[in-house]
Amino acid sequence: MKSKRFQVLAERPVNKDGFVKEWSEVGLIAMNSPQDPKPSIKIVNGKVVELDGKKRENFDMLDSFIADHAINLSLAEEAMNINSLEFARKLVDINIPRGEIVKYTTAMTPAKIVEVVGHLNVLEMMMAATKMRTRRIPSNQCHVTNVKDNPIQIAADAAEAAVRGFDEQETTVGVARIAPFNALALMVGAQVGRPGILTQCAVEEATELILGMRGLTAYAETVSVYGTEQVFIDGDDTPWSKSFLASAYASRGLKMRFTSGTGSEVQMGYAEGKSMLYLEARCLYVTKGAGSQGTQNGSVSCVGVPAGVPGGIRAILAENLIAMMLDLECASSNDQTFTHSDLRRVARSLMQMIPGTDFICSGYSATPNYDNMFAGSNWDADDYDDWNVIQRDLKIDAGLRPVTEDVVVKARNKAAKVIQALFEELGLPTVTDEEVEAATYAHGSKDMPDRNVVEDLKAAEEMMTKGVTGIDIVKALYKRGYEDVASSVLSLLKQRVAGDYLHTSAILDKDFNVISAVNDPNAYLGPQTGYVISEARWEEMSNIPNAVNPEDF
Repeated sequence: MKSKRFQVLAERPVNKDGFVKEWSEVGLIAMNSPQDPKPSIKIVNGKVVELDGKKRENFDMLDSFIADHAINLSLAEEAMNINSLEFARKLVDINIPRGEIVKYTTAMTPAKIVEVVGHLNVLEMMMAATKMRTRRIPSNQCHVTNVKDNPIQIAADAAEAAVRGFDEQETTVGVARIAPFNALALMVGAQVGRPGILTQCAVEEATELILGMRGLTAYAETVSVYGTEQVFIDGDDTPWSKSFLASAYASRGLKMRFTSGTGSEVQMGYAEGKSMLYLEARCLYVTKGAGSQGTQNGSVSCVGVPAGVPGGIRAILAENLIAMMLDLECASSNDQTFTHSDLRRVARSLMQMIPGTDFICSGYSATPNYDNMFAGSNWDADDYDDWNVIQRDLKIDAGLRPVTEDVVVKARNKAAKVIQALFEELGLPTVTDEEVEAATYAHGSKDMPDRNVVEDLKAAEEMMTKGVTGIDIVKALYKRGYEDVASSVLSLLKQRVAGDYLHTSAILDKDFNVISAVNDPNAYLGPQTGYVISEARWEEMSNIPNAVNPEDF
């Protein structure tokens, strides 16, 4: 006889997920691997000669880079001598300001900072994240993609996503050569929805940099770093080459952050028996040492690996917290789908939603998941109402706002019409009235007519060959009567010259004011400090469209 209860449980969505017991020899362990090094540092004449138990003559390239560029040596010995449990308690002490914590965490070694966070449970990590987030105001980022690489749909989805509250938007491609169209459509569509949205196009790094230099994107985050030397080498990269790439973006006024996450080294077969969190700490120290203002981390596209081992989701929160402790912007993933269970995917996200991070998602899909070209997201367009209700239920600001259908339809329609006029003005393939109508009301690409892909690809290549820039876009928009959108794109380009949005955790408001960790730092010291939801924001979050109005009775 078989237990009928166990038969029912076996069919539950969560039991379709993959799980594995800890296997430290290959790195399938979230935290506290037996092979993780013990914290140590020795400094002679201003030079690190020992780092986490390893002598300088035995350093690999990550050790050398971290020792020379990523640690505040003036306080290192003092920081390393602090008892790790005692320091962990400081992280959750509301009487100790963030600045006092960062002074020492940026002077610790990777093994030391991992040891510190290892003393915290997830609730305590959330408490620490509330204090350690760099920017006072939490925010959110989304993916805007579709399987057809349809630029009209991208523009409409970008406009809707802007109306719904996303401060950053990212696209990618199914076919690499279409990238200029996707980048253009995303930038213009987002500015229709709300002036000041930052956009990017995630493609091969050389192309991505060119798009940025042409003024078709405003930021980048696909500069990936890894926690072991062999994985770095397999990617034809080093910490120094990544630093050079970061400076290339920054020197052209492009905001950028690195990307890393627990599980990547295991996935690529070179974890060296170390825990996922320790290797991620090394990535974050490389990020810090390279001068990047921030990171996209939280396992990201490798989330299935830590999610399969005990404590893996806790380790993801821990890596987010370490990024904040190193004074980095933290776009905390909640990105790629990893589970069949709706309960589990929400549980994974609450740990970032409740305390708030700089970007709670670094890839909420602004389309249905069948259109998400980043391998599917943990959250998508079908979840908008759920997200808004969770905010309302818990009175937390997770970056989105409830909107009415008429507002969304209006924004989508205008974005589609702007792209139609822009393509005509630039001599690009025709956007038909049928496509505009479809994009206005579409849920996803299944609702969009097909375009001539060959013609679009040829035109996208010609657009780059002709050297079309953001200024050409501004002129074309103005000429076609869309002065407001032209002004927004021009204001976005001006930010590239000023450079203020290169500051840590920078976003722009609708008036193109920079909000960052520099001019709006997080100063949480207990209840009613740090970020407090305003009355106006709470009223907006409370009044979801389907809430019954007492005056109607």
